[in-house]
Amino acid sequence: MNLAAKDIRHNFGRFILTAIGIGLLLMIVLGMSGIYRGMIDDALVVVDRIGADLWVVQRGTRGPFAEISRVPANLEHRLRAVPGVASSRAFVSHNVQREHRGRPLRMNVHGLAWPEDQGEWVRLVAGRPLGQAHYEMIADASLGLALGDQLSLGKDSYTVVGVSRGMVSSAGDGIAFFTLQDALSIQFDLPGEALRLERAARVERGSGLEATLEQPRLLERGAGLSSGIPALGPPMVSAVVVRVFQGADPAAVAATIATWPDVSVYTRAGQEQLLVYGMIDKARRQIGLFRVLLVIISTIIMSLILYTLTLDKIHDIALLKLIGARNTMIVGLILQQALLLGALGFGLAWLIGGWVFPRFPRRVLVTADDLQALALVVVAISVFASLLGIWKAMRVEPNKVLS
Repeated sequence: MNLAAKDIRHNFGRFILTAIGIGLLLMIVLGMSGIYRGMIDDALVVVDRIGADLWVVQRGTRGPFAEISRVPANLEHRLRAVPGVASSRAFVSHNVQREHRGRPLRMNVHGLAWPEDQGEWVRLVAGRPLGQAHYEMIADASLGLALGDQLSLGKDSYTVVGVSRGMVSSAGDGIAFFTLQDALSIQFDLPGEALRLERAARVERGSGLEATLEQPRLLERGAGLSSGIPALGPPMVSAVVVRVFQGADPAAVAATIATWPDVSVYTRAGQEQLLVYGMIDKARRQIGLFRVLLVIISTIIMSLILYTLTLDKIHDIALLKLIGARNTMIVGLILQQALLLGALGFGLAWLIGGWVFPRFPRRVLVTADDLQALALVVVAISVFASLLGIWKAMRVEPNKVLS
């Protein structure tokens, strides 16, 4: 007869309720691990899939994902002249928040250098990549947009031609992919009155200059489109992504580009490190702290429950000692209960988490390594939690049964 099983049947209700409570705590520990892994995967999804060997950004910045970066679009032509560079293309990234169908819609806008980059690398679950230079977009499923939906941004309307899954920014916002020119139009869109006032301000500033007095047509230029004024360059882009030739050393190419005074350059590994240990570092440490606290709380709860169960059977333990039962049998009784309690809690955490985690607003990515690590933690806290009950049982005197 297994004494642990018999004692569990005697206190079945308390034991099951404790297992459920431990399971919920362990589910949160598992969820914290999954949220952290999901944050890393979300932060690196574009860097990993776009296929860039180098990221060239504004000098002194960590852009385009960590902070604002502004480089001229023609930088890509300069980069093509660097030995070892196979291709280069401009890249734009910025956030927008609009209202769509009566609800707020926040997205991370990515501009692709169409037609070289049509978004074939995006994880599409429906539709197709971008097929024309304007007025098309690929939207992540988390944005709630379907194929064929129309979305007004700035002065234009864009049609959803592709739906992706798992393409979100490090902040959890769904990514929408546009051509580079469309993304810039969205970013630098201004109301008509703002444009009129800016043109009037140009005329006002230029009216007192000697050059405009000698050439009055310059003022006419100032009152026109910005693109018609040579001194005003085209809109800046966030970064330029570079691919090197097969066999070329990305570090050597990066060292050449790094000598330029107007840009900074990062390898793919460097950009990933900036994202992991820069943007999400505080969240990583905070989640880690919560995980440790939850493990400690689970251990304390299990210890108190096992201690209470031990107190309830003090008379029985004393009787066992009186009839000659070995201490190993009593220790095994408490230890088996602790391990079974931990195993039930782990199973409930896995089952409940499998149902709850897909409904979280942020992606929860649970791997086999996380499950194995949690299983080892559960064994450790089960053994540690049983020590208090074992200590109490070892102090029971056999003559206690006579009192």
